[in-house]
Amino acid sequence: MSPYDRKEAQVRQLLEGPHPVVPAGLAAAAATRGRRLLRRRRALHRFGWAVLWTAAAAFAVWAALTHPWVTPPSHVSPPLEGW
Repeated sequence: MSPYDRKEAQVRQLLEGPHPVVPAGLAAAAATRGRRLLRRRRALHRFGWAVLWTAAAAFAVWAALTHPWVTPPSHVSPPLEGW
C-alpha cells in the first residue's frame, strides 16, 4: 500500500466517523474576531495612507522652499566688476 493510499484511507475514516460537537458560541466568536481584525486592518491602512500623504506634503513644502534642483553658485573666483 502506497503512502498516498494510506493517507486517503485515514482521511476517509475520519470523514465517515462521528463528527465532534461544535461549541455553541463558536460562530458568534468567530464573527466578532473577524470584525475586530477587519477594523484593525482598515485603521492600519488609513494610518499608512495618512503617513504617506503627510510625507509627500512635507517633501513638496521642503522642495518649494529650498529649490534643490537649482545648482548653487560657484565661489571659486570673485565676480568681475568694473570692466
